[in-house]
Amino acid sequence: MDRHPLAARREDSLLLVIDIQQAMLKVIDSWENVTGKVNQLTRAADILGIPVVLTEQYPRGLGRTIPQVLQAVQSPRVYEKEHFSACQEPGFLDMLRSLQRPRVVLVGVEAHVCVLQTGLDLLQAGLQVQVAADAVASRAPFNRDTGIELLRQAGAVITTTEIVMFQWIHRSNTDAFRKVHPILK
Repeated sequence: MDRHPLAARREDSLLLVIDIQQAMLKVIDSWENVTGKVNQLTRAADILGIPVVLTEQYPRGLGRTIPQVLQAVQSPRVYEKEHFSACQEPGFLDMLRSLQRPRVVLVGVEAHVCVLQTGLDLLQAGLQVQVAADAVASRAPFNRDTGIELLRQAGAVITTTEIVMFQWIHRSNTDAFRKVHPILK
């Protein structure tokens, strides 16, 4: 039976991690929870062979991706940016398209700025966007919630880390399940 088109499938997904940098996180109260969820997704994606792309907003000023996220991925693709939307950076969309993964699972900070603008541009480019709502944050909860709602209105699927991970592994009693299940605990 064919899966519902909104279900995340590992064979057509990629994980896009937006700006999980120390300077960004210092101003976000819930940053430990969010980075924990991002870390779960990056670890699962790495185990399952799902490409992981990380963006860094102006790293000379805001620093690099925090080590606990960067170390969870064996072969991360790190893309430096100055635009709030990663899609506005030259070559970014071409790089994503070269991965031949039409579904982008989107996480990171800030939900109402870089996550929102990147997500809108990904949708405009014809990609399917899923936002793991428990893996995005903003300095102010109202801005976070509004950014997520705008993405929903634009056509993104709003989901959670655990939902995505269970959709990626698809069934129990498999090697994928046994490898990813401990990450869920």
